[in-house]
Amino acid sequence: MWAWGAAAGGGRGTGGLSILDSLPGEFSGPSFADWHADGAWTYQVTSVGERADQVQWLADRVRAVLFDRTANGWRTEVEVPRMRVIDRELTVDPGGDPVDGSQGDIVSYVQRFTVTVTPA
Repeated sequence: MWAWGAAAGGGRGTGGLSILDSLPGEFSGPSFADWHADGAWTYQVTSVGERADQVQWLADRVRAVLFDRTANGWRTEVEVPRMRVIDRELTVDPGGDPVDGSQGDIVSYVQRFTVTVTPA
């Protein structure tokens, strides 16, 4: 599990935290002994904060890191030894909790991403 966050403060996008978890894999198709089989891993990013705008800002940053493109390809490369990433998919993005955080609530925003690879 990894966590990262923004500095505390009152502005938009500050004071939140994002937690990265790998989820249990589901496997089908060729056996693990088949070196030509593709693989897919799913990760969940949970952004938490005191206000909805904080977690929305963090969720926007997560999407930008994984899905923004430049003229030369992906903005951020996903490096997997001896593999080539062939797909990046946002599989869950329901939005944040319908709580504004004004009463000291904790607001969360859950996203799940699947990264698919094939042997290089």
